[in-house]
Amino acid sequence: MNGVNEIRAAFLDFFRKHDHEIVASSPLVPRNDPTLMFTNAGMVQFKNLFTGIEKRPYSRASTAQKCVRAGGKHNDLDNVGYTARHHTFFEMLGNFSFGDYFKPVAIELAWKLITQVFDLPKDRLLVTVYHDDDEAFDLWKKIAGFPDSKIIRIATSDNFWAMGDTGPCGPCSEIFFDQGDKLFGGPPGSADEDGDRFLEFWNLVFMQYEQRGPGDRIALPKPSIDTGMGLERIAALLQGVTSNYDIDLMRTLILAVAQATGVDPDGPMRASHRVIADHLRASSFLIADGVLPSNEGRGYVLRRIMRRAMRHAQLLGAEEPLMWRLVPALTREMGQAYPELLRAEALVVETLRLEESRFRATLARGLSMLEEETRSLGEGGILSGEIAFRLYDTYGFPLDLTQDALRNRNLSVDTEGFTRAMERQRAEARKAWSGSGEAATDTHWFALREQLGPSEFLGYETEKAEAFVQALLQDGTRVDHLDAGQKGVLILNQTPFYGESGGQVGDTGHIIAPGMRFKVENTQKKLGDLFIHEGVVEEGSVTPGLEVRTLVDHQRRSAVRANHSATHLLHEALRQVLGDHVAQKGSLVTPERLRFDFSHPKPVTPEEWQKIEDIANRIILENAPVATTQMSIEDAMGSGARALFGEKYGEEVRVVSMGYDEEKATDPTEPLSPFSVELCGGTHVTRTGDIGLLTIVSEGPVAAGVRRIEAKTGSAARHHLNARANVLHTLLMQLKSPEEEAGKRLASLIEERRKLDRDLSDARKKLAMKGDGESTTTWREIDGIKFFPHVVTGVDMKDLKSLVDQAKQTIGSGVVAVIGVAEDGKASVVIGVTNDLIDRFDAVSLVRIAAEPLGGKGGGGRKDMAQAGGPNGQAAEASLAAVEAALHTVLAAS
Repeated sequence: MNGVNEIRAAFLDFFRKHDHEIVASSPLVPRNDPTLMFTNAGMVQFKNLFTGIEKRPYSRASTAQKCVRAGGKHNDLDNVGYTARHHTFFEMLGNFSFGDYFKPVAIELAWKLITQVFDLPKDRLLVTVYHDDDEAFDLWKKIAGFPDSKIIRIATSDNFWAMGDTGPCGPCSEIFFDQGDKLFGGPPGSADEDGDRFLEFWNLVFMQYEQRGPGDRIALPKPSIDTGMGLERIAALLQGVTSNYDIDLMRTLILAVAQATGVDPDGPMRASHRVIADHLRASSFLIADGVLPSNEGRGYVLRRIMRRAMRHAQLLGAEEPLMWRLVPALTREMGQAYPELLRAEALVVETLRLEESRFRATLARGLSMLEEETRSLGEGGILSGEIAFRLYDTYGFPLDLTQDALRNRNLSVDTEGFTRAMERQRAEARKAWSGSGEAATDTHWFALREQLGPSEFLGYETEKAEAFVQALLQDGTRVDHLDAGQKGVLILNQTPFYGESGGQVGDTGHIIAPGMRFKVENTQKKLGDLFIHEGVVEEGSVTPGLEVRTLVDHQRRSAVRANHSATHLLHEALRQVLGDHVAQKGSLVTPERLRFDFSHPKPVTPEEWQKIEDIANRIILENAPVATTQMSIEDAMGSGARALFGEKYGEEVRVVSMGYDEEKATDPTEPLSPFSVELCGGTHVTRTGDIGLLTIVSEGPVAAGVRRIEAKTGSAARHHLNARANVLHTLLMQLKSPEEEAGKRLASLIEERRKLDRDLSDARKKLAMKGDGESTTTWREIDGIKFFPHVVTGVDMKDLKSLVDQAKQTIGSGVVAVIGVAEDGKASVVIGVTNDLIDRFDAVSLVRIAAEPLGGKGGGGRKDMAQAGGPNGQAAEASLAAVEAALHTVLAAS
């Protein structure tokens, strides 16, 4: 039972037997905590249960939670690979009680698991408790039989957990294992507690208070339990190793690196093997959870992790991208526990491969610059922060990568100087856009929102409504009236006009009142719920307080609704055809078309394209009702609804379901499950049949690992297909061929045309080289040197060189000058010199002489063949004469 997968299973099985709900790991992108960049602990997905905001049907739970600590407050990146226990990605095993059991049961369960299931020797275990937690102290004495010396009271915040400045909090009890005196370190609370001898592997948090403010703490009515055990740490203990990198899982990945590079995994480059193994896990799981490398936010942190690993691959001598080749080793080890890794394997592989290919080019340039800038630094030297920033700004080197590259040379970086350079650039950027665009009006919208309150959106149920005007703006300034012909913005207390968001364009239409008509040209949404109507007064005057009637453009809204609903069908059809790794990465929904960006590592084949269209149109023809429901974000995710990474969702979300998934039906007595279920705030058709028809217009790349499909629906799709049919009909009429033979007929005509073009070109060249009648143009001799001058017309300029080659073969030894005059009067000249004469005559020099009468300058080529041109083709004979004169001059001088 010592393997990582066995340990994970044993932990969950133990708590399952003790009535705990086994809850799947939440994604690394937190769904319910906008303060976190990544999920960094097992309790993150249960945060709202602890605060009482959310209720679930269970009061006990256990998880194996995937975690990343590589950005923000919890950032272990710099230490990874150089210590025994630091990771960017790790697994946290935990058990939780939401007002069910408390300290006695939590301690008893922990003791049973580690001593009876994991069979850790009791004499090597010890625990800590918060200094005034007498209850926990007494329970450990009673349950474990520990003497006082093995229950260490800790007075610092290390043994008191708090969610924040306010909220649930409580004392902790940490469980330690003595790894023996072969390792340096003392027990917790001692001067040498940071050593490796005493390893903390499980933390039990007793949430029993609520912090309401400084000095104001009250007891919770239902105390709770939150525990966290590092899977890698407990695996190291059970496998008898003192480094997390020596456990079976990490060792397998390290050996895969060694096999791919041929470098000893336990030699001087051991840290590089560890960095790659750790960062492979973090990168792969982040990509599987929808994060792609970019220059900001989560994507930037992912890129830092990837590039650090790729830098170490280069240190190991990998000449080709390495990371993507290691993914199968990872999926074999962890795919069973985390099936999302298997579903996204193709995307992970392609993302890693493309990113490393791009980075290798910049890495070489950056390292060259780093070497040059540090050449004069002695051991212990400090690299300028300005230089480090330039590496970041120019070559995409994160600061930690630069630090890592200098570590082995005992050099460091002036991080304060780096920060100053970064702040200076940001200040310059702020200065560049300050006072313009959206940034300049943000404060204005905040003031309006605070004064007017949110706009009530009625557009899900109606396209017409009564309202009154709350405010008017013109050129960003609040005004007390707008008159006919004036452009401006109207803000209403309620509106059926959809404000642009989620890829769907804003509505248009009219706002009317007796004697007043305002044309709405666009609708925007500010600060999430303040709707602004941009347009022009067509008639009369509008003032604040005016009662109005709102009329959305029905035809346009209907076309937008159809296209938006079609994006949902496309999304699910893409997943069914291409794989579960497909996730929406952006969209645009207009009346005329829809655009859908999605994660996929390679082009969509024509066969896949057809399957996607067929599936979407099958659901359209079902004419099934489109259902929308409002529910909590957690309930929505629990129901299988798909959310978009990067979108912000409130506590209540709108879930849109459409179609019936007949392909997945297994029991005819059970109701059919929906084909598509997504979180969406847009407007949609009432039945799938309202979409009418869907046809894909184009598909292509947008960015690394991201593709784009454009499609049309309804009448626009029909018009598009009719236009294609008309083009096909015209082609068939011109080809005089039935449709099934059109391809062969067209290919035959193209080949005939190519042959005719070749024959015509050959004929023109032969004709061009003829003189009067049938006699071939001959050369003349200049002091024993053959000179072949000739002017041609009707010959493509690209064929002049082949004419010169033919002439050189004809004369055997000599100089050839051929000038081609085009229909527009321009001329090109090519000079050829046979190989036996290139020591005496230079074709480049001669062609420059020939170009001058033609009005040209310069020319270029080789000593045996050169080309030039000019606008004056009438001077062709003068050009040839100039070449002949140059030959005389050269010969006279020799």
